[in-house]
Amino acid sequence: MANWLAWIIGAGLLLVGEIATLSFILGPVAIAALVAALAAGLGASLAIQIVVFIAGSLASLAFIRPIARRHLRTPSRLKSGTAALVGQEALVLEVVNGNSGRIKLGGEVWSARAYDAQSIIEPGARVHVMKIEGATALVAE
Repeated sequence: MANWLAWIIGAGLLLVGEIATLSFILGPVAIAALVAALAAGLGASLAIQIVVFIAGSLASLAFIRPIARRHLRTPSRLKSGTAALVGQEALVLEVVNGNSGRIKLGGEVWSARAYDAQSIIEPGARVHVMKIEGATALVAE
């Protein structure tokens, strides 16, 4: 079997292992195996192929792995949907108690309940959205 073909098969196996583990170790090493396959295809000796593989592995692990891990740990910065409404201030339009009420939140009228079921919040009061349950905002002063 030609050396370049062995490197390609090795790269394929490493990629399958990367997909199975998501460790960001086998993927960069697979890239190095592809570079070694290129060296083999250009007629480099086995010793040169191994040196290229080792250097490519170290370089790709040093540069690609930290970037990939940083992107994995980056938290989403944008909240959307109802999660974006939690913590917002709203205006009470109708009395809000543990069972019912209406507020104006983000330019829209929402059904609301008091976060503390015993609270009664009068119209005109400013409240904070503590939680969203379905289409109902749970609010507190």
